[in-house]
Amino acid sequence: MTEPAGAPNPPDVVKQPERPKLLAVMGPGLITGASDDDPSGIATYSQAGAQFGYDLGWTLLFSWPLMCAIQEISARIGRVTGRGLAGNLKRYFPHWILYALVGLLVVANVINLGADLGAMGAALKLLIPENQVFYAAGFGVLSLLLEVFVRYSRYASVLKWLTVSLFAYFGVLAMSHVPWGTVGARIVQPHISLKGDYLTVVVAVLGTTISPYLFFWQASEEVEDLRERPGSRPLERDPAEAKGEFSRIKWDTYIGMGLSNTVALAIMISTAATLNAHGVTNIQTSADAAKALEPIAGPFAFLIFALGIIGTGMLAIPVLAGSAAYAVGETFGFHVGLARKLHRAKLFYGVIAAATLVGVGLNFTPIDPVKALFWSAVVNGVVAVPVMVMMMVMGARRSVMGDFVLPGYLKLIGWVATVAMALAALGMFVTPLLGGQGG
Repeated sequence: MTEPAGAPNPPDVVKQPERPKLLAVMGPGLITGASDDDPSGIATYSQAGAQFGYDLGWTLLFSWPLMCAIQEISARIGRVTGRGLAGNLKRYFPHWILYALVGLLVVANVINLGADLGAMGAALKLLIPENQVFYAAGFGVLSLLLEVFVRYSRYASVLKWLTVSLFAYFGVLAMSHVPWGTVGARIVQPHISLKGDYLTVVVAVLGTTISPYLFFWQASEEVEDLRERPGSRPLERDPAEAKGEFSRIKWDTYIGMGLSNTVALAIMISTAATLNAHGVTNIQTSADAAKALEPIAGPFAFLIFALGIIGTGMLAIPVLAGSAAYAVGETFGFHVGLARKLHRAKLFYGVIAAATLVGVGLNFTPIDPVKALFWSAVVNGVVAVPVMVMMMVMGARRSVMGDFVLPGYLKLIGWVATVAMALAALGMFVTPLLGGQGG
């Protein structure tokens, strides 16, 4: 159609940038959050629900903003500097501190990895009665082969899809008879106790939701994603990308941690409505929880709970092994990265293999997995606090972050999270002394 003479020129149409698709936005934060609900975490949430009913649901609402803040800070450090957490700690803090923290991190990760493999083997044994130790070994070897030989971009997609396994626990929740009025009342007005057993589980929940291996993993995966995108550079060298990248990191992290805690709450409520309501109050492992569910909630609830343990374990094993490898590799200066070919990062993949195989080996020993997990939690608590302090210090320094020092709200919530973890770490040593005393 021809414009009439003398008509004003139409304004230029400015094409608005396309909003990123949700799956494209979801990345390191989604995987990190989902891996937090590993079989060991499932055991913690199951015990909380079985032992205390609906009384501890508040802990997951309390911890969500704290874990969001500390994970966002770790992701920002990785994206701004183009280096993982250990690489930055090496540059700005005494090396002896880094060596000690990374050493403890590796020990805790290997113990946790071994316990998760054992829980996966036990869950499969409930479905197919054979030798659970060999099941555990099979899961470990499968995870190792995928992590070493599948291209990173494809492997990251596999891990994203594995997060679907978390939805199994919403299925269990749907089949449980939940008094939602009571649940809401206990969350809004929690019954807080100072008894030793109550405080012990509170400490365990905090230590499970805020764990140092998650900091190292998410920072390093931001660096991996940076390398995988052609033309992308760290924000300190490409500040124009900052607004979009920080928005992506925030959505990725908040949704990932939200999924993690919502699933944890579903597990806690499900076990409260079934196990606690029927007098089953002592759950040691996630497989124990699945087995106890069958006569109460039925075979289908038992089945999806057990399958969920296996799915979340396959997600958590590479995160535990990978975060240890990133930390060791950056500490000692060798090539790191799941995006690298095996021959380009032999030592990095060697650490992944060693961590996974030692974790497998723990299942062939007489070591009590419950006691091993307790000591893993203690070590994680010892490592988490100084690492969080150093992250907060780095995030506030222009010498590290340039123009992208942490905004005020992140500093505030990050320090609250650090203090909360310091109290939780202290609680690991104090609560056993309280025993059942208190009021």
